[in-house]
Amino acid sequence: QHTFIIITSKRHRNTENSITIKRKTFLQRNYRINQRAERVSYTYKRLLETGENWYRNCHKLQESMLSSASSFKNYRGILNWCVVMLVLSNARLVLENLLRYGILVDPIQVVSLFLKDPYSWPAACLIIGMSTIMHYHAAQHILRLFRGYNRNKGYLFLVLCFPVVIVLMVPSVTPVGGAIALGVYTILFLKLYSYKDVNRWCRERMQVKARPSPPSTEGAVHVSYPGNLSLKDLFYFVFAPTLCYELNFPRSPSVRMSFLLRRLFEMLILTQLLVGLTQQWMVPIIQSSMKPLQEMDYSRMMERLLRLAVPNHLLWLIFFYSFFHSSMNFMAELLRFGDREFYRDWWNSETVTYFWQNWNIPVHKWCIRHFYKPLLRKGASKLVSQSAVFFASAFFHEYLVSVPLRMFRLWAFMGMMAQIPLAWFVGRFLRGNYGNAAVWLSLIIGQPIAVLMYVHDYYVIHHLEETADPGAL
Repeated sequence: QHTFIIITSKRHRNTENSITIKRKTFLQRNYRINQRAERVSYTYKRLLETGENWYRNCHKLQESMLSSASSFKNYRGILNWCVVMLVLSNARLVLENLLRYGILVDPIQVVSLFLKDPYSWPAACLIIGMSTIMHYHAAQHILRLFRGYNRNKGYLFLVLCFPVVIVLMVPSVTPVGGAIALGVYTILFLKLYSYKDVNRWCRERMQVKARPSPPSTEGAVHVSYPGNLSLKDLFYFVFAPTLCYELNFPRSPSVRMSFLLRRLFEMLILTQLLVGLTQQWMVPIIQSSMKPLQEMDYSRMMERLLRLAVPNHLLWLIFFYSFFHSSMNFMAELLRFGDREFYRDWWNSETVTYFWQNWNIPVHKWCIRHFYKPLLRKGASKLVSQSAVFFASAFFHEYLVSVPLRMFRLWAFMGMMAQIPLAWFVGRFLRGNYGNAAVWLSLIIGQPIAVLMYVHDYYVIHHLEETADPGAL
């Protein structure tokens, strides 16, 4: 009987617990239902008060996303699709190139582009000999500045003429080595011209005594003319990544080793990539283009031109990043040069003029400061001054191409001068995206045309004549 009572009491407690749990569950469910009903009721009242009826209608006045009247601007997915398609199409070209030609990358051939004779390095000697010219010029120039003379323009132009004589007179100078040497001397000429002009302006303003200001946070001292006339100051300017001289350059507080090593790594990798793509991709297309050019087969010439446009443009973009970003930032970081604006957003150019003003900032600043504005001050119009700037740029382009190749065809000169009517046409008739597309088209198609013209003429002069005259060998 005692056991029965205990079991009965346990069952009774279990029954009460279950009833309590069910009651709590019921109350919670009713509470959630009431809350939901209140929210629905509030929303319904809100809709009745505002007069909205979207819960019944599913249409409203709106434009399609791809319409020009739409405010939609997020095309990231389409951009990713373009990148994927570009990678796939170029992967097919890479595979086709490897199956047709095999591996053509040859480091020994790269060395032969710079040296014909391993015991004769004329281009390297020409560049190394530049230091002697700089020492002599620095001493003479500083003396002239102190004495107030300004008759050294002719001597500056000898900096351009001297390497031309060496390249044309020494047969062992290769086209690549000659182009690099002439490029170095051209940069030296532009720098020394700016150095001369700035010091002349300072002398004309009668700043004859250096006035150091309080040291900055970096410990630098502000100097004025003629306290800047020293070999140390001149050599810093020669190696700095700029063409425009200043008495006091902006300086960064310290050298960032991680940044410096990243730029050095990019320079090494991109240089190897440029050489490899040129040997594997560019050279076979150029070689296969000679016969259509000789036979004047226009359809095949156009096909070769379009085939050459893609690798040529890709190499140009790699060169731009390697030189204007990696190399110049490397030198700027090494010398603590503070102004790192070596380029602007030229890829957004809607006019040809905007492109030439923003893709090479050091040259643009030099042209504005030492060529364009002096012409305006002398009374020349803007059109004449702009045309003169394009003419000077065309001269230097032809100088850097024709002299190393030892032939004068003026293709680069005419290509640069053609930018004047092209800039007028694009600026007048094309706007926005159409202008940007025209700029890109001129870059993608214009450069390979000049490349094919020069390579064809070089091939005809140096290979066909040697084949026709075996005694010349």
